[in-house]
Amino acid sequence: MPRAPRRPSVQQQYQEAVAAYVAAGGEESVQRVITAVFSLTRKLDQWYNRQLADLDISHGEWSVLAHLATAGDQQVTPSRLADIANVAPSSMTHRLDRMAERGLVRRAPDPANRTRVLVELTDKGWEVFEAAVREANVVESDTLARLNAQERGELAALLEVVISGLDDLETA
Repeated sequence: MPRAPRRPSVQQQYQEAVAAYVAAGGEESVQRVITAVFSLTRKLDQWYNRQLADLDISHGEWSVLAHLATAGDQQVTPSRLADIANVAPSSMTHRLDRMAERGLVRRAPDPANRTRVLVELTDKGWEVFEAAVREANVVESDTLARLNAQERGELAALLEVVISGLDDLETA
C-alpha cells in the first residue's frame, strides 16, 4: 500500500506562505509584525479567559465591572451598559440580574429621574474587579519584563501609530 505524502509541519507551511507573500512583492517585516501581534493577542486572550474563569465571571460581566469601576462620578444606566457592551438592552437586563443575584452590582432608582435605574458596584463587585486588575498587572508586567522602560515606551508609541492608522481606515 503506497504511503500518503508527508504533510508539511505548521512551521514549514508558515515559512512557505511567507516566502510566497515576499515573492509576490510583500515585505516580510510586515508579515512578522502582524503575526507577532496576533500571537500576543491570542496568548493574552487565553490567559484572560483563564483568569476570568478563576474569578467565576464571564467576559460580559467583566465589561460591566470594568465600566462601572472606571465610570467615576458618572451615573451609569443599564441602557448605557448595553450600548458599551454592544448587546441588546434585554440581554444586559439578564446579565445585570445574574450579577445582582451574585452580589456584584446593585440597581437603584435615579433620585433625579424616577423612571431611570442606575447601576453601581457593590463591595463584592469591587473586590472581584480589584482581584482581576491585580492578576492582570502581574501577567502584563511579566509579559513586558524583558523590555526596559524606554523600549516599552517606544513599543507603545509604535502600536498607537498602527492603531491610529486602522482607525483612519475605518472612517474612510
